Amino acid sequence: MLPDRFPALLPQRLDMLRRATGLPVVFGGAVTPANQLVLSHFHGMHGTSLHGLRVGSGRGLGGTAVAMGTPVRVNDYASTRAITHEFDPMVVGEERLTSVFAYPVAVRGTVHGVLYGAVRGNATVGDRAIRLAGAIAHGFAQDLDMPSLHTQAALRELAEVARLVGDPTLRDRLRKVHQDLGGEPVPSPVPTSLTPRELDVLRLAAVGSSNREIASELGLSAETVKAYLKGAMRKLGVHNRTAAVHAARSSGVL
Repeated sequence: MLPDRFPALLPQRLDMLRRATGLPVVFGGAVTPANQLVLSHFHGMHGTSLHGLRVGSGRGLGGTAVAMGTPVRVNDYASTRAITHEFDPMVVGEERLTSVFAYPVAVRGTVHGVLYGAVRGNATVGDRAIRLAGAIAHGFAQDLDMPSLHTQAALRELAEVARLVGDPTLRDRLRKVHQDLGGEPVPSPVPTSLTPRELDVLRLAAVGSSNREIASELGLSAETVKAYLKGAMRKLGVHNRTAAVHAARSSGVL
């Protein structure tokens, strides 16, 4: 899913990179399932020899960024020993690029594409440009990792089904599917063994009432209120009244 979304979002991110850094050359591409970086979008190029270029993992500057999962910068592309040089005829010969960086866009540890920035002549790409590229790459990764509105609605519905289903084995399977799809953990349902009085005590505790105030409201002794709270906490698997109120609210009974 992510590689399909990356090319659609890439042009806007490259334009953002160009405007933020002021670099004359920016370009980028997505990583295929075969772990090849394919260059597809460009600003400020002299020719077209880099268009559609496939870069293997560990090859050149971009392939090194893909393999390492970290940004890579060189101040003189033609002379550096940090990368392989099979792309020199295009990068150096045609485009005359000198100082270049490649910044990977990674989601959950997997690189899905690379953003490049470059200059020509004696200038070098500075630290400020790298920091800005990092911020743009991070935001790009967050956008890629964000489920669509349709997916979010489906996840909410799945979470509700998982919360309500009675079969514990099926409920656990639904929770696992929900989390595997990127959903937040589904709260455990409130045990059906909570008594009406335990729920009454929790409702009053939820609005900040003290044990004495709860006792007065319900016509109980303070010790009885404590007993109801302890029983509710035990059934909910928590250790204090605040957590008990949260658990009950998360499951929809308060």
